[in-house]
Amino acid sequence: MNDQDQNLPAQESVSKESAPVQESPEEFEMIPDEDMGGFRKKAEDLREKLAHCEAERKEYLEGWQRAKADLINYRKEEGRRFEEVMHLASASLLQEIIPVLDSFDSALGSRVSDEITRGVVLIRSQLEEVLRRYGLESFKTEAGEPFDPARHESISEIESVHPPGTIAQILQRGYMLHNKVLRPARVRIAKGHKEE
Repeated sequence: MNDQDQNLPAQESVSKESAPVQESPEEFEMIPDEDMGGFRKKAEDLREKLAHCEAERKEYLEGWQRAKADLINYRKEEGRRFEEVMHLASASLLQEIIPVLDSFDSALGSRVSDEITRGVVLIRSQLEEVLRRYGLESFKTEAGEPFDPARHESISEIESVHPPGTIAQILQRGYMLHNKVLRPARVRIAKGHKEE
């Protein structure tokens, strides 16, 4: 047997002696009060304080989780509101620009030289492209299609080759902003058949 093997039992005995003796809670309860010197009362007080602290911790954790969820919801709602405000601000500006597009359409309908027509078409298409980037687009309306009060505004009724209640004539284009009607198309509605 070498020296290391002989030292092992001695070390084990030292560590066993120095290890604290642990008593189970049942053994602790069986010790008489006079031998405990008030420790039982202190232990009971500590248990109550621990239970109180655990209840507070749970309450604070739940409150923090609710506050965190409320903050996340608030941020989402504010983001939606900000987008809505931006859409409204751009809508009012774009409503003022739409008559400029109408003026270009009127200019294209008049009799002018081909050079002027090409220039007007070029300027109108550039302006329309800029407005398209901001979400403004004209929607197509054709004579003969059914009248839709959500997309069309009726100015009058006229006799037409188209069936009654359908669009007979388009007076002004309609425009949409982010898939919502910004300005309805101004039209005349067919009220009866007219022979061609």
